[in-house]
Amino acid sequence: MKLHPQAAGTLRTVTGYGPGWIEINAVRHEGALLVQPEADVVPWPVKGFDALAATDFEAIAALQPDLVLLGTGERQRFVHPRLIAALASRRIGLECMDTAAACRTYNILMTEGRRVLAALLPL
Repeated sequence: MKLHPQAAGTLRTVTGYGPGWIEINAVRHEGALLVQPEADVVPWPVKGFDALAATDFEAIAALQPDLVLLGTGERQRFVHPRLIAALASRRIGLECMDTAAACRTYNILMTEGRRVLAALLPL
């Protein structure tokens, strides 16, 4: 699916997604990603939802977002609270949703100037 950004600029915007890939500012990336509006796109070394570990969320917490959108793949899934303790202890919010919804929600929040981070597992 292609998404059409409303505002151009230097911010990282999700411009498309499909099976196994996510497009940021018209550049296709394979695999899991960490995306923030004003930072470089970072490959996220996660093999899939069932492979998520507390250390994955500790790395995200170190980036100091206000809110994390976790795109869980084809369908919405929820992580166990013990995995996200690093986020909770820093008062960083977490929303779990399927990856397509996370991409769309990220684009809306980043245009509002929010300090959002999308942690996206591919479809």
